Amino acid sequence: MAPRHQKGGDGGEVDLEGDIEAPLLSSGSSFFQDAAHEDGEGDEEQRRRRRRFLLAGCSQSNTTSQVALVGADVCPIESLDYEYGALQLAPPPPIRGDPLARSLARFHLAFDSMGAVLLWSCRLIENDVFKQDWRARGRAHILRYVAIKWALCFLVGALAAAAGFVANLGVENVAGAKFVVTSNLMLAGRYGSAFAVFLVSNFGLTMFAAVLTVYVSPAAAGSGIPEVKAYLNGVDAPNIFSLKTLLVKLVGCIAAVSSSLHVGKAGPLVHTGACIASILGQGGSSKYHMTCKWLRYFKNDRDRRDLVTCGAGAGIAAAFRAPVGGVLFALETVSSWWRSALLWRAFFTTAMVAVVLRALIDFCKSDRCGLFGKGGLIMFDVTSDYITYHLVDLPPVITLGVFGGILGSFYNFFLDKVLRLYNLINEKGKTYKLLLAAVVTICTSCCLFGLPWIASCKPCPSDTEEACPSIGRSGNFKKFQCAMNEYNDLASLFFNTNDDTIRNLYSAGTDDEFHISSILVFFVASYFLGIFSYGLALPSGLFVPVILTGAAYGRLVGMLIGFQSTLDHGLFAVLGSAALLGGSMRMTVSLCVVILELTNNLLMLPLVMLVLLISKTVADAFNADVYDLLVKLKGFPYLEGHVEPYMRQLSVSDVVTGPLQTFSGIEKVGHIVHVLRTTGHNGFPVVDEPPFLHSPVLYGLILRAHLLVLLRNKDFFQNCTASAQDASKHFSPDDFAKRGSGKHDRIEEIEFSAEEMEMFVDLHPFTNTSPYTVVETMSLAKAHVLFRQVGLRHLLVLPKSSERAPVVGILTRHDFMPQHILGLHPFLFKTRWKKVRFGKSALSNLF
Repeated sequence: MAPRHQKGGDGGEVDLEGDIEAPLLSSGSSFFQDAAHEDGEGDEEQRRRRRRFLLAGCSQSNTTSQVALVGADVCPIESLDYEYGALQLAPPPPIRGDPLARSLARFHLAFDSMGAVLLWSCRLIENDVFKQDWRARGRAHILRYVAIKWALCFLVGALAAAAGFVANLGVENVAGAKFVVTSNLMLAGRYGSAFAVFLVSNFGLTMFAAVLTVYVSPAAAGSGIPEVKAYLNGVDAPNIFSLKTLLVKLVGCIAAVSSSLHVGKAGPLVHTGACIASILGQGGSSKYHMTCKWLRYFKNDRDRRDLVTCGAGAGIAAAFRAPVGGVLFALETVSSWWRSALLWRAFFTTAMVAVVLRALIDFCKSDRCGLFGKGGLIMFDVTSDYITYHLVDLPPVITLGVFGGILGSFYNFFLDKVLRLYNLINEKGKTYKLLLAAVVTICTSCCLFGLPWIASCKPCPSDTEEACPSIGRSGNFKKFQCAMNEYNDLASLFFNTNDDTIRNLYSAGTDDEFHISSILVFFVASYFLGIFSYGLALPSGLFVPVILTGAAYGRLVGMLIGFQSTLDHGLFAVLGSAALLGGSMRMTVSLCVVILELTNNLLMLPLVMLVLLISKTVADAFNADVYDLLVKLKGFPYLEGHVEPYMRQLSVSDVVTGPLQTFSGIEKVGHIVHVLRTTGHNGFPVVDEPPFLHSPVLYGLILRAHLLVLLRNKDFFQNCTASAQDASKHFSPDDFAKRGSGKHDRIEEIEFSAEEMEMFVDLHPFTNTSPYTVVETMSLAKAHVLFRQVGLRHLLVLPKSSERAPVVGILTRHDFMPQHILGLHPFLFKTRWKKVRFGKSALSNLF
């Protein structure tokens, strides 16, 4: 046998210094080896060595393992296979010996939408076991599959809505109680006690969220959107969607947001929705004995991917009560593959979110939910009922969009630098993660309590319908240290939950309620507090902090140049949020709809569209969007939708490194065990060789997981001859079903006797006889398109000449990574094609 397939090679180092898109886990040519999880390498010292690659501008080669920063911890990752979807979920037409019908057995008959559409989809895993199972299925199986698919979408929407409601209910009551106690002490003139209560409560909530995350589920740290985006692109990691992560994400998010850190709950709710979808798709959690047999229906990557996509959209819908915006967010931001049938299911899921949320909010209107509902509703229905704008309003709006794009790109730049700094601290251990969270929350509390003292008191307006000052409740008029008929406008912004502050800034008819100096101080503080609060080892989102900072930015622009416009300052705040969101996150359609659903005002559509287009265009000249930046920082091997220009200069053979490990159709058990123990690859070509054939012939591809099933069942025989037994009588498709996300069998868990190691196993019935293949002379760009569009995990490379071995290599995700390609061919750095993508423009040199 030939040696194992060396997917990484030693390659060369890639000079990424100064490029803010350089991954924290810079990996050279061994950036992504298509390997299973290697839990045996998880000792503390090795994990620390891995984390040392998380350095700013790191250009070293990572040769330790295939890892990424998942949440707050470095974990092994592996690729998913979205080609093999719906393996046994629906049968082909009845096969009764007709050769044409037998050839059609390669296709998959599936009901979609409401079961009225029949869709042929080909390219399943085609081995004898699954073919026998397809023939045995009937129409009842199809109907059951369709019914369960829509039932799961309903459950995902309902549970995501419940999670969003619980998050808002918890934040409003916990944070509201904290602000009420602090305000009452301020009202009594006990300023020192008020600061102590404010500081201690914030510190306790932050440390509770951090301890819960660090010691229970590190994968719950951050927003979770980069992890969801990577998963939907085909990258899996342990525990990203586990029940433990779900609970820590929800509870930790409530504590973190309630602690007055400038973090949001939209990102964590996206991750929460994805967790709910993944858990339901795999039938619950077997670890905690919370399973349901009828739910365990989606035993493949593609169906689970679709359900997780619906869950991500449901998270945005639950965060902002924006069902259409949630669908568009899933389409525009997190998903890598989309089709019309998925659009229907995602829309149905987010519609369920809207219905359930409305029912829960109506339940709270009768004061049965504590402080929730008195100021913390999810929708900011606060702008004017009727908005008019004219040509004279366009210059201020365009200015808002231009500077919003610049500020958004700077936000991403500073966030990149802060995250790299935080990683240097976090890699020292769990204690340092907690110390970092403690320092940030103390500094934040001091800023929030101290800065309002520099603002002067303002007299309460006489024409307002709201109580002034606001005592014991949320509102626009916080008394703080002022007299009874006065209010502190800066305290009204700092001493509120994020939702209430956004509502204050968005409010129409409030042009005179905030002084320009207070808005300037709040904007600067919110801008940098949002940057320094993200990246801590606790659940935190970016959406709401950027919306909040953008609202202050819009108000500031409205005060500075608004005299040239007829627009209200509250409308400027809405447009400012759109500008900063467009400059940081670079979303257009989904953000536009989310903002319109957020404010419940369709009249702003043209202005919001204009601001988003301008800010995105300006920001794109500087750097990448924040979520792409985070995916690269975490080291996820993300396959972009575009092809790099230099790939057109290379053929497939230029990136495939060898030699290649193959198996014979009838293989010795000892050799299989040795290969599985010494390699981490997921797929192996099966080649029939003499004496069974005159010359070597590629039979197909067998997966590592399927080999482990064969070895565990020990269906071996003594002689090196083809088995005459029917494999379908000894194995069922359920034996080969895809396990939950991050769960894998290990060869070390299976014991063999010396006699068994000398026996043989027939791989033919379990080998995929028609894997995707390309000729070695195909351009790398063309192979990239095929690999990503189909959602492959393995792509076999065949020789041009029939005189060579039947297969010369395997392309995996690793082979399409720029670090690997440019490590093998460093001359591409000097070509004009390289500069199209990697060169720095004059604008980017500002950074």
